[in-house]
Amino acid sequence: MRILTFLHSFEPGGVERVALRLVARWRDIGIDAPLFMGRTDGALRSELATNLSYASPDQPAIGTAWWETLWMIRMLPRHIRRTAPDALFCAGSTYTIVAIAMKLVLGRACPPILAKISNDLVRADLPAPARAMWKIWLRLQARFIDQWVVMDTAILPDVATHMGNVERTVIPDPAIDRLPPLRSLRVIDRGTRYVAVGRLARQKNHALMLAAYAEVARPDDRLTLIGEGPLRSRLEQQAAGLEISAQVHFAGHVPNAAEAMRDHDVLLLSSRYEGVPAVLIEALAAGLKIVSTDSGPGVRSVLANGGLGTVVVQDDTLAFAAALAAAPTKPVDVTSARKQAQRFTLDAVVTDYVSAITQMVSIARRPIATRPADAVEHAA
Repeated sequence: MRILTFLHSFEPGGVERVALRLVARWRDIGIDAPLFMGRTDGALRSELATNLSYASPDQPAIGTAWWETLWMIRMLPRHIRRTAPDALFCAGSTYTIVAIAMKLVLGRACPPILAKISNDLVRADLPAPARAMWKIWLRLQARFIDQWVVMDTAILPDVATHMGNVERTVIPDPAIDRLPPLRSLRVIDRGTRYVAVGRLARQKNHALMLAAYAEVARPDDRLTLIGEGPLRSRLEQQAAGLEISAQVHFAGHVPNAAEAMRDHDVLLLSSRYEGVPAVLIEALAAGLKIVSTDSGPGVRSVLANGGLGTVVVQDDTLAFAAALAAAPTKPVDVTSARKQAQRFTLDAVVTDYVSAITQMVSIARRPIATRPADAVEHAA
């Protein structure tokens, strides 16, 4: 079986990181898993793809980063026709527009598509008019995609509400390759080492995190922001205005953020919306204390509704500050945390993906009259 995965670039992102790991592991177990890259820019190429072959079209003189989705829609059909994959893997919610375009451009020649829901479906952060359009967009996606991967059973009710009776399979997101050795837990006797990992973009809402940190940070506390993004300059200015620049370190992109995280005490996540963020899995595996906004049912489920980390309401600086201040003395059940993280390892789920795609292709190849009339939920 040939499973084609398509990505815009090697720019750091949770969706891209997981997809590259899956492709590599599929190949390890004998699956024909080609990879199509819209362009070859990005740090993940040297981190995860040094031994990974891939196809990429010649780039125009004007570049493609600023119109990467349209570029992918333009170039991918030709590659699909040439390589004739049995299935397409749409690695995350940001790529579903490309997947739908393939259905429209290729028609019946388009292979069946397995798409992963990587973000919150409700999107309560959007203003009412935009949220109405978002709901229409979700229903449109439901008409075109052959099967969906849902990263946690807690997300299933939202799938039913916003996308209807679609084909879906529950497979935990393989955020880490395997469970790392347990780190030596640091005794927090003076300052607390807080860390946040994520792109410096609107979704992650670092502005709330900085404001909350400024409210309660002690002189010896430190906050490290790992990640790059368009809001870095604005966030640095905010830190200066809050007079916390000396305590906040903008580390930029770090090749192995999961390893760097292990030198800290408390992970902070202030996102407006999330699916099942890999950073939470990495923090659980490392035994860190966690403070997160209530940014989706996947977040609540992974953190056992507050049992494995503190979950606070959205857009409440004081609530986030209070949780941030209380976190250093809050006990953490490391055994339960690592047991939860174990569910989200690549080793645990790689064959579940193959099984889901195999079944999807089998159904797609049946005569229409013999296909199941109703959608079926496959729990992995």
